[in-house]
Amino acid sequence: MLSILKKEITTYLSSLVAYITIGVFLLVLGLFLWVFPDTSILAYGYAGLDSLFSTAPYLFMFLVPAITMRSLAEERREGTFELLLTRPLTNLQIVLGKYFAGVVIVLFALLPTLVYYFSVDTLGTPQGNIDTGAVIGSYIGLFLLGSSFTAIGLFASSVSKSQVIAFTIAVFLSFFFYSGFDSLSTILSLQNLGLQGLGITEHYQSISRGVLDTRDLMYFLVLDAFFIWVTLFVLYKQNGRKFVNTAFLSTMGILFSLTAVTILSDKIFTRFDFTKEKRFTISPVSRKVMDGLPNTVNVTVYLQGDNFPGGMKRLQTSVKDMLADLQAYSHNELQFVFTDPLKGVAEDQQKQVYDELEAKGVEAQNLSVKTDDGVSQKVIFPFALVTYGNKSIPVKLLQSQSSMSLSPDEVLNNSIQNLEYAFTSAIKKVTSGGKQRIGFTEGHNELTDLQLTDAMRSLSDGYLVGRVNLTSIPFDSLAKVSLLVIPKPDKAFTELEKFKLDQYIMRGGRVLWAIDQVSAELDSLRGHGGEQLAFNKQLNLDDQLFRYGVRINYDLIADMNCSAIPVTTGDAGGQAQIQLLQWLYYPVYLPMSKHPIVKNLDGITSQFASTIDLLETKNIEKTILLTSSPYNKKLSAPHMLSLQALQDEPKPKDFQSNPKITGVLLEGNFVSDFRNRPLPEGLNEKVDVLAQSKPTKMVVLSDGDILRNQVGSDGSPFPLGYDRYTQQSYGNKNLLLNIADYMTDDSGLISVRSKEIQIRLLNRARIRQEKLFWQLVNNIAPIGIVLIFAIFQHYNRKRKYAH
Repeated sequence: MLSILKKEITTYLSSLVAYITIGVFLLVLGLFLWVFPDTSILAYGYAGLDSLFSTAPYLFMFLVPAITMRSLAEERREGTFELLLTRPLTNLQIVLGKYFAGVVIVLFALLPTLVYYFSVDTLGTPQGNIDTGAVIGSYIGLFLLGSSFTAIGLFASSVSKSQVIAFTIAVFLSFFFYSGFDSLSTILSLQNLGLQGLGITEHYQSISRGVLDTRDLMYFLVLDAFFIWVTLFVLYKQNGRKFVNTAFLSTMGILFSLTAVTILSDKIFTRFDFTKEKRFTISPVSRKVMDGLPNTVNVTVYLQGDNFPGGMKRLQTSVKDMLADLQAYSHNELQFVFTDPLKGVAEDQQKQVYDELEAKGVEAQNLSVKTDDGVSQKVIFPFALVTYGNKSIPVKLLQSQSSMSLSPDEVLNNSIQNLEYAFTSAIKKVTSGGKQRIGFTEGHNELTDLQLTDAMRSLSDGYLVGRVNLTSIPFDSLAKVSLLVIPKPDKAFTELEKFKLDQYIMRGGRVLWAIDQVSAELDSLRGHGGEQLAFNKQLNLDDQLFRYGVRINYDLIADMNCSAIPVTTGDAGGQAQIQLLQWLYYPVYLPMSKHPIVKNLDGITSQFASTIDLLETKNIEKTILLTSSPYNKKLSAPHMLSLQALQDEPKPKDFQSNPKITGVLLEGNFVSDFRNRPLPEGLNEKVDVLAQSKPTKMVVLSDGDILRNQVGSDGSPFPLGYDRYTQQSYGNKNLLLNIADYMTDDSGLISVRSKEIQIRLLNRARIRQEKLFWQLVNNIAPIGIVLIFAIFQHYNRKRKYAH
């Protein structure tokens, strides 16, 4: 076999046709990757070789058949195959020798593409930020693809003496096995047969990301063995010999063994993630959720379309990768499809599509796309819909850029980091049978149902949500509530209500305190001549919160990082002139904590927030979730607020201060506020008073308006976190959902949000200046390497045979 291997490689590399074939392959590949804008690495903007591994398969469909078309066809046409049989060689040794020679030549054709790796590595920002592990893993995928095409090409070369016919058959079979099964699976009558699993695309795309799955590896091995076996069968038939001998039994044994292992590997498999951050490694929590799916879950992804910029392509690919990874552990119970909801829809019917999708929670978004004619607007739907039975939950794929401190690339990266949690959480909620209860307290002038509409509606996708009156609810009913939310009370709590709250916590209950210590409202300011005295509230909760380890101070935070409010600045022609001005008392928090509750969240908008002090308490772990910006000022209440302050430009020097705490998570064993105290009056139930709590947790926010949605003039509520004046979306809704998930779920699912993926960008400034240089380098250098090798090979042969 080794003699055949050496002979084939030497013969092929001594031919001018070989270098022309490989040179054309590298030239076309270079044009696609470095010149043509739709597939250009420079236009993509990210330090990776994704374009190489998505484009190369289609060029391989022509390169590999061109390499293999002569291997057996030429031998049979020239009559030299019979000469080979006179040697002490079996058909199996001949076929394997030619097969491995073809694989080596394919590798030889790929070696010059390492120039692309050097270029991307050099152009990265910072230089060298390319994920080498992912590239190695992707090259493994390309090698396995080349080996399969070589086996197919070898078979095609065995069925005809004509190289042209062999080339044509090989191209057709390569294309069919790569894309044909995917096309067949889209036919309505064949959709449920899973035909795409028989094709190469699904397995190659999995490996080409940098993840080697043993199921994909076995697929390629079986495919290679099958075509080698078929090639042997054809050769035996052509020689008029029976295909029943040692070679037959050996190849059949190998083929059946690989097939058996493939079937077994579908149940027992492992995956090797070559990427630096292990970004394609699914967490044990997500695996458990996927493994326990009771029935089929369908995911419809609406982020589909053409002419996406590099960022949207990256997000689209990341969504597809994430769903494929989750599907791998779902026993095929997770199915997903990408669709463009506007494709084929007439313009006069698009409004209806928008309304239907919006009713499902899927919102349209305008995307600016650079074209040769300038910038055009494209409507996209960065959402997915997770459906189980008759229940559906929307998943937002792209976070909003609610802060100028985050670049679009950082927002996109945060969105990609959040995909596993977003999908797993939605799938868990939509498939869970019994929902946990979340109660919003009432009876203390808390936020109304209208002001909490979107908060309660968003939570109702995964929980049973309602109002709780602490005065009337029995203890046993209160104990069934998984999370109690206290949303901006304005009236003092009685001792009986505090006792119920305390003992609810002692029994492991979880509480979200959203407390305003100072009474201040923008509507009151506008209704009282632009001035209002912000005064202290009397909620009777200070001693209880103090015992648990926090103190919400009677003050207000003025923060230069704030949202805007509409203000009448004049009158022109009888029309009021409205202007949006920054209002210092509406701070926007940019979560810097790495805790899963706030990690990668958009900015959180608030109104008239106070500071929080943390106290020394035993057995309580405190995690700061939200803080003001470093440009803030603390104002003690009572304090006179005036809209006239909008006329003065704040001076950053006057606002320089340490960030103030506005949100904190407390976890541990809390001491009862009623320890060594008499029971409150009015208690009609027999209760065993606990002096210390079971391990539990609570979140304290110094502003209840974080949970309040704005209400339109017609009384219709806006989404939580949406500012109807600036038309900007903040992260308030996701903050609430994350708090609910963290407080009610002890499985650790929220920890998935700790996943981090490094942003790997190209140096755009350098690309603009040196674009032509790198295009020339990556189109000329690979071909130059092949040319140098050809010249060296030519003179080496000339010197060798001249003697």
